[in-house]
Amino acid sequence: MNRLAQTALLFLLGATLLHAGLTDLYLRYVKAGLRPLVLLAGVVLIATAAATLWYERRHARGQQRHHHEPRVSWLLTLPVLALILVSPPALGSYSAAHTGTALTKPFGFPDLPAGDPLRLGVADYAGRAVYDDGRSLRDRELKITGFVTLDRAGTPYLVRMGLNCCAADAQPVKIALTGNIPPVLSPDTWLEITGRYTPRRTEDPVNDGPIPYLEVTSSRPVPAPADPYDETWNT
Repeated sequence: MNRLAQTALLFLLGATLLHAGLTDLYLRYVKAGLRPLVLLAGVVLIATAAATLWYERRHARGQQRHHHEPRVSWLLTLPVLALILVSPPALGSYSAAHTGTALTKPFGFPDLPAGDPLRLGVADYAGRAVYDDGRSLRDRELKITGFVTLDRAGTPYLVRMGLNCCAADAQPVKIALTGNIPPVLSPDTWLEITGRYTPRRTEDPVNDGPIPYLEVTSSRPVPAPADPYDETWNT
């Protein structure tokens, strides 16, 4: 790989990062708050490619240059091709079924807005149900969106995967469903659940972590959101 090819590769990688950051593609890799860093990385790579090209042209005038890097450097094209050609799906029911719930105690429980139905994230409901004994959830009509996963016994859970940084560290938070559950549930189906708090709890069969139940009154299939990871993670 010569220097010109390296420059082209830097430009292509930078342009790919800009494309990912300006669309929802970056959400397949990192959490929403990291979009500025993705865009910044793309700009830096494109600027580096432009500076490298300018330097090479300036110092190559009037002389023949034959500078080649080891062939192994062509392996640098692989991550670029992966970003361009492969858009990985969001982590779903398989990962959730084989990973224990990652529910942790929140730092606090902010006041919830008045009025029903109250929309909550999976992690927010689970945290309040387990660590605040559902005090702020009682007598409220709740709407929670997530995807379905089933354990080996066929028990249905509503799940959202949460990110600390990127998809590589994604972990699930689960809510067990009871009440008016649809008779047929397919893993990875996204549902908007309407229901009420119940003090009933269970343990995750993978890591014995606490899983609260939600009393389902109704449900409907919904499209997967643009950002499939839980927006209330680490709150």
